[in-house]
Amino acid sequence: MADFGRGIKASAAVAGVYLIVSVILELTGFSFQFPSITTAAGLSISLELTDPLLLIGPIFGRIVQGVIFGAVFAALYDYLPGTTSVRKAVIFSSLLWVLGAVELIYTIPGWPTYDDQTVWSASLTVAGVKVTLPSISAALGGIISALVFGGLTGFLWDRFRATGLTEARKGSAVLLVSFALGIWMWASPAVGIIRYVVNEGTLPVGPGPMWWAEILHTLVAFIGLPGWILALVAWRKTKKDESGLKWGVAGGVIMALTSIMLLPGALAIIGGVLSGRKPATEPSPAAIEQ
Repeated sequence: MADFGRGIKASAAVAGVYLIVSVILELTGFSFQFPSITTAAGLSISLELTDPLLLIGPIFGRIVQGVIFGAVFAALYDYLPGTTSVRKAVIFSSLLWVLGAVELIYTIPGWPTYDDQTVWSASLTVAGVKVTLPSISAALGGIISALVFGGLTGFLWDRFRATGLTEARKGSAVLLVSFALGIWMWASPAVGIIRYVVNEGTLPVGPGPMWWAEILHTLVAFIGLPGWILALVAWRKTKKDESGLKWGVAGGVIMALTSIMLLPGALAIIGGVLSGRKPATEPSPAAIEQ
């Protein structure tokens, strides 16, 4: 099983460092002078709030993003290329940035020729990695920030002591994280969509600059649910030392179709494929016959 505790502690600590740096940049006025740089790097935070309690949301969100990064990194650690933890984490953060870029381009029709009304939607945060695409300079800032986040996580991973792990079927941990992320990423848009349908009696989809994003959020509410349920079924199959290939791939494809659930969808597909592989110690049919 994956060393989730080790990964979560490492990336949560890095998220805390990013949060402290964000506050310093805000207090020194750097964020005000160079807003595009700090935003692209995921280092922007507003301290000009009338109610200090409103800071709890952004702070909690940063830590949660770090926890998600660490959990996914721990689940994929053995399968990531690289000979060192730092290299594995940097490669993983790079893959997250690419995945986020694909999601952004998919959710913004006509990108990069969008109008001013949709510029704000040209950025998102994927498991602690900020992805911004309104300009080349912003994209470079986001990529550098992602590499630093991954590098620091890999560095701290080596500093934390490993825990004893029980052996599990390949892909089991990846499917577990996919299921958990699927719930997390489905709940927020789904609750809003369902509440709107109950109150208004119609779907919140209509003409406007964000019509495609509204369609995708609606898809999350209705087809995201069976997607992460199938990921759960696949994980339960691996708990019985069975293959979760069909269930994991099916659930992953369904979640990936919404784009918004692209990360848990990709993880479900990866976990399903890995769980379909026979353990290296399992004898082949030819060996059994002999």
